[in-house]
Amino acid sequence: MRITLKQLQIFQTVAEQKSYTKAAKLLFMTQPAVSMQVKQLEEDVGLPLFDRIGKSVQLTQAGKELLQHARAVQIELEEIRQSMLALRGLKRGRLHLTMASTANYFAPKLLAGFCRQYPNIQISLKVANRAGLLEALESNATDLAIMGQPPSTMPLAAEVFMENPLVVVAPPDHPLAGRQHIPLREVAREHFIVREIGSGTRAAVERFLATHELDRPRQIEMNSSEAIKQAVQAGLGLGVVSMHTLEMELALKRLVVLDVEDFPIMRHWRLVYRKDRHFSPVSQAFHDYVLEHAAELQSSLAPA
Repeated sequence: MRITLKQLQIFQTVAEQKSYTKAAKLLFMTQPAVSMQVKQLEEDVGLPLFDRIGKSVQLTQAGKELLQHARAVQIELEEIRQSMLALRGLKRGRLHLTMASTANYFAPKLLAGFCRQYPNIQISLKVANRAGLLEALESNATDLAIMGQPPSTMPLAAEVFMENPLVVVAPPDHPLAGRQHIPLREVAREHFIVREIGSGTRAAVERFLATHELDRPRQIEMNSSEAIKQAVQAGLGLGVVSMHTLEMELALKRLVVLDVEDFPIMRHWRLVYRKDRHFSPVSQAFHDYVLEHAAELQSSLAPA
């Protein structure tokens, strides 16, 4: 079996794009050349790697197995490259980072400081919901993730670096605005705007309701904190969002935080990574930078 690194790269690109044509564009190759390389790879392994479904392709079982190995090879090559760079000092390298959508409200501050300290580091950033974060970690497609509590069933390490309070928000003219110690059961009778299934915020709220033996309130689903805030401002209902997303709305008095019994729901932001993956010098530098500057960031996000 004579599998080459080029064949693995081409195969991985086709698998991830689910298209020979899209892969060819990304690789600056012709579509026939990509098809030929994949065909040669299939002949080498002695098994079909793709099934054609319409205009797209899907991995066979053999293809799924090979994709895991191809990604592992790419990771090893990147670690070799990072190790060589480390011998010359941490001047260059690439960081693959995935974060929860809510973290997008504060993480740029972290990245800006990190980039000032390491100006030649290239950063590849993906924003995803909880399901997307776990998929990126499971497939080894990211160095680090910024998210809430990962499941204990996955081989992941998680380090808390900052609190993430979830609060109930309302428009300033809502009847509950300005009241103190609002009973939870009274608030639960209101309409709510909630995150989609798969969101960490949604899961935290549902655990909270179950713990307090409350039924799920009447609700409308939306797929971002920004959409929820806009809906609450429009009077569609109350919302539960991270305090870290509210800086502008509170300053402009477009929303208010309600004083609700047993709120805020205190969650935490974590740096999450696979236990079986070695840190590259760049990943280690970002990990250390976040932990070193977390308290400073938390202070800057505190409400006035």
